[in-house]
Amino acid sequence: MRSSAVRDRKMPKSLPIALPITLRMYRRLAAGLVPLAPALIKRRLKQGKEDPARVGERRGLSRDVRPHGPLVWIHGASVGEVLASAALIERLRELNLRILLTSGTVTSAAVVAKRFPPDVIHQYVPYDSPRYVARFLDHWKPSLALFIESDLWPNLILAGAARRVPMVLINGRMSPRSFPRWRRMHGTISALLSRFDICLAQSKTDAERFAALGGRDVVTTGNLKLDVPAPPADPAKLERLMAMTRGRPIIVAASTHPGEDEMLIAAHRSLVGFFPQLLTVIVPRHPDRGSSIAGLITASGLKPSLRSREELPTATTDVYVADTMGELGLFYRLSEIVFMGGSLIHHGGQNPIEAIKLGAAIVHGPHVFNFADVYEALDTSGGARQADTQEALIKQLGQLLADPTTRDKMQRAGTGVVEQLGGALDRTMTALEPYLLQLRIEMGAANA
Repeated sequence: MRSSAVRDRKMPKSLPIALPITLRMYRRLAAGLVPLAPALIKRRLKQGKEDPARVGERRGLSRDVRPHGPLVWIHGASVGEVLASAALIERLRELNLRILLTSGTVTSAAVVAKRFPPDVIHQYVPYDSPRYVARFLDHWKPSLALFIESDLWPNLILAGAARRVPMVLINGRMSPRSFPRWRRMHGTISALLSRFDICLAQSKTDAERFAALGGRDVVTTGNLKLDVPAPPADPAKLERLMAMTRGRPIIVAASTHPGEDEMLIAAHRSLVGFFPQLLTVIVPRHPDRGSSIAGLITASGLKPSLRSREELPTATTDVYVADTMGELGLFYRLSEIVFMGGSLIHHGGQNPIEAIKLGAAIVHGPHVFNFADVYEALDTSGGARQADTQEALIKQLGQLLADPTTRDKMQRAGTGVVEQLGGALDRTMTALEPYLLQLRIEMGAANA
């Protein structure tokens, strides 16, 4: 017996029998490139982009045993998507459902190991070859597949649909850059999106874009990243950092990208004339850039310290490079002023919600299209400030350093925006209820 939402799952009549030529060519190319996989893996290992102990997972192989009973498979590209799934995973675990979480980066795997319960099974998503995908699905046999945002691997989606796995796109986002590109390839994206039973979009704009590209049953549920809990921090490490920095004004630059570090170092040089004890903490989006950032700091005549070398900021440290994984919660608690990276360059900005939940006043650059609705609400309410130029960045940071009343107003405004825009988790769970009901029926039958 299956619930009405899941029973006899069929593709819509409008779906063409044959795949678009683009997908047929992609499938042939992906299959043909299998012999090159060892060379690709070897190269990625040298670059530090693969875990040598787990490269088999990239070929659909696993040392882990599939748990008994229904298994919910959640896939997200990297750290941001994995963290966005945290509260949802906790809700699913409360229903006694087992979770398989896949992602594609070493950093995301490290986050899962550090911040998720041990019963959450993490696997690297297989390379998108029909052979590797088939191995993965044959081994894990997921009962329900939830894809986060827009990491759409064609063979993975097509193979899941062919096996009649109920698939839902959750926290769906279609960026202003991606939408026109996909619109020119409407047949291709439509053939993929139509394989999903439901598409749960972050915003009304995202929902309209997914519907225009062929998504079926598109619903606006909001952004799960607004419902993420504040990141944790080790109390002993926090106490030690606070003891080393007590009395100093601090700016935290979170999740920075190449091209931004230079601007932040220059801002520090300007601001230190007014705030002699100023400490700037740079937390690079990719920790392996720590040494190169330290080189930029030294070249500018300032003194760096690197956390990856187990150094702490001393009284003579100008810029502290926090080039480690999973410690943003530590540094958000260290300062009331946070610059959100990925926004001074054309990357699209990083998620400000965690920092706001820990009481930060936010400064950001002009390029925040990844979280356009969130930043618009924050800027309008006074919970964040935009800096379009180097001079504006110095001005905004300087004002916040000098004026605790303004910082307090921004913190309260930002908290209000986050509370107002929240609720995506509850709406997502409601949309998933027919599928979760079916899984509970299966669990009951297995235990009978």
